[in-house]
Amino acid sequence: MSLERAMPVLQVRDVALSAAFYERLGFEAKIWGDPPGFAICRRGGVTLALDRAGDGTVPLNQWWAAYVYTADVETLRAEFVAAGLEPTEMHHPEHYGCDDFDVVDPDGHRIAFGQDRGGTFGL
Repeated sequence: MSLERAMPVLQVRDVALSAAFYERLGFEAKIWGDPPGFAICRRGGVTLALDRAGDGTVPLNQWWAAYVYTADVETLRAEFVAAGLEPTEMHHPEHYGCDDFDVVDPDGHRIAFGQDRGGTFGL
């Protein structure tokens, strides 16, 4: 049996605020609850879920909460800059073979967007 896709679930303080941020990244968001308690954000084949943190505490990953592959990382970064976002500078690490940059969402989750250069872990 093959696996089809994954959906990282990020705990957030304010689902509507976080969904709006991901919409600025070009994701479509569907929000549930009143007040909003859960959202699914999708762009192309990438899906992220936003779940309201019950006690208001948002656990953070040591580094990336998600790594999203793209066919043209430079164009995507330029799109985010044009939208008024503040992505990091491009990284060109040799050890995993991708060119990438990061964005940080309102809760501090770091999301990487990268392009495979044919390295060890790039897919």
